[in-house]
Amino acid sequence: MLAKIKNDLIDLSKPLDISIPLRGEATNVNAWYVEHPTISAHEEDNYIGSVSAGASTNFNDIRFNPHAHGTHTECVGHITKEFNSVNQSLNRYFFLAEVITIAPEKYQDDFVISRKQLQYALGNKKREALVVRTLPNLREKLSRQYSNTNPPYFLEQAAEFLVAAGINHLLVDLPSVDKEKDSGALLAHRAFWNVDGKMRKKATITEFVFVPNKVKDGKYYLNLQMAPFENDASPSRPVLYRIED
Repeated sequence: MLAKIKNDLIDLSKPLDISIPLRGEATNVNAWYVEHPTISAHEEDNYIGSVSAGASTNFNDIRFNPHAHGTHTECVGHITKEFNSVNQSLNRYFFLAEVITIAPEKYQDDFVISRKQLQYALGNKKREALVVRTLPNLREKLSRQYSNTNPPYFLEQAAEFLVAAGINHLLVDLPSVDKEKDSGALLAHRAFWNVDGKMRKKATITEFVFVPNKVKDGKYYLNLQMAPFENDASPSRPVLYRIED
């Protein structure tokens, strides 16, 4: 089914899901030193919420942390003393997006994404959203255990460039845009949301996406779907649509 956005056509029957599903298993992708998520039948008195155990329905309890256990979208409330809800921040769901692929470069003892790399990949394109796929892009990203591995991250100047370029929604296949252990500096988060100036409360960061290799770099429409949690972050399901010729 074709739909028209401005002057572009997209085929709604051909979604490209770039989210990582949440599983109640130890092999679920994980970060930030927490236990894996669990999905189990609710138990109370003599009741077990499982059809296989004799209940009329399956009735599961789910325990997870949106930041640690899969694709999630977060707002400035992730780093502010004041409560800011991502459910209130994100009130549009379709955005013109660019997918780019970057091999993080060596910087001191780390691997990072720099301003220069983003400038080269994005150029002067005007986009509302940017999806960054990092190399190597292996399916191991779907189950990687990131704690204490010092994954690649964005330099502060890279985040500042994205703000200047008009990017309001940043999606990355990393557990964070910042260094795993930075003593709470969170320089890229702070720069992207401009917390020391006019705060960008409508801007979002989506982490833990997975962009399959079959998805080519270029222009897409992004449908940023999110569970309506009143929280700084929520599980999300970003979906890309190719622009039809």
